[in-house]
Amino acid sequence: MSNKPIVGITMGDASGVGPEIIVKSLQSKHVYEQSNPIVIGDAKMLKRAAELLNTELAIKEVDENSDFTTKFGEIACYDLDLLPQDLPFGEVSSEAGNAAFEYLRTAIELANNGRIDAICTAPLNKEALHKGGHIYPGHTEILAELTGTKDFSMMLSSPKLKVIHVTTHVGLIDAINMINPERVYKVIRLAHETLTNAGVDQPKIGVCGINPHAGENGLFGYGEEEEKIIPAIDRATEEGLNVEGPLPADTLFFRAQRGDFDIVLAMYHDQGHGPIKVLGLEAGVNITVGLPIIRTSVDHGTAFDIAGTGKADERSMLEALRQAIELAPEK
Repeated sequence: MSNKPIVGITMGDASGVGPEIIVKSLQSKHVYEQSNPIVIGDAKMLKRAAELLNTELAIKEVDENSDFTTKFGEIACYDLDLLPQDLPFGEVSSEAGNAAFEYLRTAIELANNGRIDAICTAPLNKEALHKGGHIYPGHTEILAELTGTKDFSMMLSSPKLKVIHVTTHVGLIDAINMINPERVYKVIRLAHETLTNAGVDQPKIGVCGINPHAGENGLFGYGEEEEKIIPAIDRATEEGLNVEGPLPADTLFFRAQRGDFDIVLAMYHDQGHGPIKVLGLEAGVNITVGLPIIRTSVDHGTAFDIAGTGKADERSMLEALRQAIELAPEK
């Protein structure tokens, strides 16, 4: 049995670019030198993507009784066989949404049983997920519920910038209402523990304000920084964590990518996602922290507009695989 980590790659919504970016990524010999990749999805969708991309990679079907050791030149697929061969590209469908959920559920089950060491997810479509009967905002919340995790957060990672979120997939008014000192403190701790586990000594954590100029001493907003953020920073600082804030988001992100901070705490979805995506979609990776399972993901959507054209860029998937391999527990 190989000592290389086994990474389960979930196919996501097969109407999108997931199968294409998986096949493109698994044309890289380096992935196999560092890991044993297992795709959890539909073998027929992988075969369709391989034909579309004119690659000679063989698709090998595996099941729960298989040895999950893989070799370059063939793609091992844990085949759930949920989708029709003629599933349309670029269309929202309940079948694809349900399948995307089942791929992830199966991956979590395999991880819980010790069969795989990390999960790397291709994108799903939230509308299709809901049409398929699974009412979740996205991957992160499914992973948290199915692993019984209460304290978790989405972290976006790129070569120049890491961002962790206090709130994510909720409207802006709801996000501000949800922010409180306990939640901010818990995310500061998650940021500290995640980077410490990755080998960063006393990571420098920059915390965004909510309002423009972080409220500017009460000039903007209604004292949200003083009420919701500062007590958490004070508590973390008293415990010896290296935390600074609340700081104006417009300058904090610049300072962080310059190297002044190891990670930024964003208060809401767009505050954190915007700067990462400006640096390049191909470089960003989505990591769920706080889970008992290592999970990384591409930082882009299903790209229905280019699905089936072969134009999808696999670099975010390759980076997500690299980080899953790096974070996977040693055997």
